Amino acid sequence: MLKIEETKMDMKREEVIQRLVGRGIFKIEGKQLYELPLLILMKEYYRHI
Repeated sequence: MLKIEETKMDMKREEVIQRLVGRGIFKIEGKQLYELPLLILMKEYYRHI
């Protein structure tokens, strides 16, 4: 069985996704949050602060 390690970048991405979901944002430009790169997620997050 392969062991997949989460990088700090993966953890940050997950954190941003959870914060967006907490604000009621589930899609950006018609795409699910998990389909988007961290940069787009961060831009959307800071736009709603």
